[in-house]
Amino acid sequence: MIQLTSPTAAPLKGRIDLAIPPGLRLDDDLLFAFCAANPDLRIERNAHGDLELMPPTGAETGHRNAELGLDFGLWARQDGRGVVFDSSTGFLLPNGAMRSPDLSWVLRTRLAQLSAEEKRKFLPLAPDLVIELASPSDEPENLHAKMREWRDNGTHLGWLLLPDERQLWRYTSDADPERLDAPATIGDADLLPGLALPLASIWEPGL
Repeated sequence: MIQLTSPTAAPLKGRIDLAIPPGLRLDDDLLFAFCAANPDLRIERNAHGDLELMPPTGAETGHRNAELGLDFGLWARQDGRGVVFDSSTGFLLPNGAMRSPDLSWVLRTRLAQLSAEEKRKFLPLAPDLVIELASPSDEPENLHAKMREWRDNGTHLGWLLLPDERQLWRYTSDADPERLDAPATIGDADLLPGLALPLASIWEPGL
């Protein structure tokens, strides 16, 4: 039996958490099939095996995501060392969670170690970079917890964008999170040389 842990949550306004009894929890293959059968939902699995369902984004968030993907993708194509993934891509983490960041980037040298079958499903690794962009319905602390999860499971660099607060939080594997107030651009000379990702569309979406 699947039980709603947040029965009062409105499907179009925020995340719905589904508590899954241990004997009914989905393995990686069943989870992939379940997500494929529900393409209109963004579905994640936490480290305990429970499911988290997110609704489609609103127009402002969708526009921000598209701008981020376009600008980062142009840099990544020129750089050539890695591959960009959008928010529909799932990653299987060492702690048992399956997460789908808003934007991610993985070095080609790591992808080359995976089989063709593994590349057709959720990738069994943590991205080298993740970007999470808050929607108006997101709770910032939930997003910070997700960033800590990425970091603790092997992601080298993470950026959390909070448009309403006009904040960018930078997570790395070897330092405490750093808050930047409405930076015009963001980059990382070590992991992402030459990138100056413009963020004007994050702080002022222009719709």
